[in-house]
Amino acid sequence: MISTIILDLGKVLVDFDHLRAAERISNFCSKTPEEIFDLFFASEVTILFEEGKISPREFFKRVKEMLSLRLEYESFVPIWNDIFFLSAKNRAVFSLVNRLRQNYQVVLLSNINVLHHEYLKQYFPVFGLFHRVFTSYELGVIKPDREIYKKALEALRVLPENVFYADDRLELVESARALGINSFLFTGIEQLKSDLISSGVKID
Repeated sequence: MISTIILDLGKVLVDFDHLRAAERISNFCSKTPEEIFDLFFASEVTILFEEGKISPREFFKRVKEMLSLRLEYESFVPIWNDIFFLSAKNRAVFSLVNRLRQNYQVVLLSNINVLHHEYLKQYFPVFGLFHRVFTSYELGVIKPDREIYKKALEALRVLPENVFYADDRLELVESARALGINSFLFTGIEQLKSDLISSGVKID
């Protein structure tokens, strides 16, 4: 019996494009947008930031050194945050969650840093939908580390078998599934509805 529905944020409820920021940042250093993307967005320093292990200013300091960036913190933050947008897919999921929350505990679990979280809270009406929101920087660990799922389950006081979880990255789904969580790969709204129904969730 599913009592709790956990969803990912990025590419599910909010879309994003890191290359948008990389293109703008490239105007302030000698790197190409592709080089910035490779050096920056998949780097150890970004992981540390998403785990809450370093502060926003420490993150910026390391990025500035890494890219020899001709940009100050106050100008960097708006560029760093300007990667998000809403698609028809996101709006459809939003509408579905709004219905599900009437009968189920709906929860958000996201790999996200504090700057992006604060920005999204201000400009995107997503977080108010959910009964609980868990972020990697607050929990101190990022998906697919199983510890993040364990922490969420403990805080929610639910058993894995009573949870439905959907994420757009297969390795994250598989990690949660290994703990006994009913986990599904998010590919779109119709697939999400189908997976919910097959798990016994009433969506109407």
